Parts: sequence; structure tokens; C-alpha cells
Amino acid sequence: MQIAIFGGSFDPVHIAHETIVIEALDKLDLDLIILVPTFLNPQKITSHLSPNERLYLLSKNFKDCEKVIVSDYEINKNRPVYSIETIQYLKEYYKPDKTYFIIGADNYQKLNTWYKVDEILNEVELVVVTRNGFCNEIYDNILTLDVDIDISSTELRNNLDLNFVPEKIKDDVKNFWH
Repeated sequence: MQIAIFGGSFDPVHIAHETIVIEALDKLDLDLIILVPTFLNPQKITSHLSPNERLYLLSKNFKDCEKVIVSDYEINKNRPVYSIETIQYLKEYYKPDKTYFIIGADNYQKLNTWYKVDEILNEVELVVVTRNGFCNEIYDNILTLDVDIDISSTELRNNLDLNFVPEKIKDDVKNFWH
């Protein structure tokens, strides 16, 4: 069994997240992709939407995708959770032969600041999602997914541009927006 773990704030879910899932399923020959919304990213101090709102939106958006599971592991911890903890939990639970860990190019640039990064890299094969404006250098021996959709959750929050929100959850995002 081959799995990919794709974690993030998903604050809110946007079309680039959907594209990443589609590309990962297409390019990595996965049996399962596990989406893991954070309770709170250890490198952030807050999120706009509550953990349960983000979990709901992610679950609703991907509910019809048979190879996609939305994990409530980090949210149920009710605290910031380091990636290594989530990786070890999911590997123990699913017992995959191969585990990919998907991160954006923006996070790849600061990977050296992550807690126990060496352990992470020993546990998984890293997959970097390319993004306009980030990391245009060559990724030696690192798998990449070329998505390059020019949107981030931060930009989306600042401008609340619903054109970047998946159709299935547009009304929900509007209703949750405070």
C-alpha cells in the first residue's frame, strides 16, 4: 500500500488544494491520500476558521473521492501537533509500504525550521508542490508536483475571493466567514 500525507491549515480549502490531490493521485500511484487539517500550525499563532469548520469544509469537499481520507487526528489532539507525530501515527495505523509527505514550496523553503526534520525525512519520501514565486531552484532527488496555481489561503482570506473556493463549499465558506 502506498499513501501520501498532505497536511495543512486549509484555512480555507481552495482550488489549489483540490489540484494537489488530483495531481498526487495521478502521478504517485497512491492507494490513499490522507488530508490532515491542523488544529493549529505549530508555526502560526491563529487561524481564521475554527478547527472544526476547516475539518467540515475539507470533509465535505472531498467526501466523494474514494481514495481521499480526511483525518481528524490533529484536530482531536486539541493542540498544535508536529508533523513527525502525525506521520508516525498514520504509518502505524495504515502500515503502508511507502509513505509520501506532500508540502508546498513555501514550506519547503523553511523545512530546516521544522521540529525533528531529520526524522521526518527518514520516515517519508518528500513531495514538493511547486508554486509561482517560490523555490524555482532545482530540486535534486525530490519529487515535485507542478501545480503553480497562484493562490494561497492567506491571499484568499485577505481578499475573500470566492472564485478560488471549490463550488461544493462556497456557500459554507461564506456562512463561516466572520
